[in-house]
Amino acid sequence: LLGPSGLGLRLTGLCDQREQPFYARGWERAGAAPDGYFVCAADLEDELIRALGVPRVKELVREEGDLRPLQTFLSQPAQQGRPAHQQLRRFLGTKKGRKIHYGRVLVEALAPDRVPAPLDDLFAALS
Repeated sequence: LLGPSGLGLRLTGLCDQREQPFYARGWERAGAAPDGYFVCAADLEDELIRALGVPRVKELVREEGDLRPLQTFLSQPAQQGRPAHQQLRRFLGTKKGRKIHYGRVLVEALAPDRVPAPLDDLFAALS
């Protein structure tokens, strides 16, 4: 409805690496150019954590009042030996609504020159 045969709008989007094959098939079926979507290395949260750095993300978690839940999470045996950015990424998905909440918090904390490439490319495609 919204692509080449619909309203004539250009399709664009952002997806996680694991979703890329689904996007590729969908774009192909829609007759859309395959360069209309942008792929995050793992997912958007991972991109944002890497762009901000682990210390800054931990500081934001503290500012949001979630330091204690983070510390409890990090003390779990399953988190031992896991890289810090992966621990933070996993923490963001452990409670309903946390990914959405921190998505906004992390994006708002980004400096304009630190926007992850897939997100920056998406914004450029929209302008």
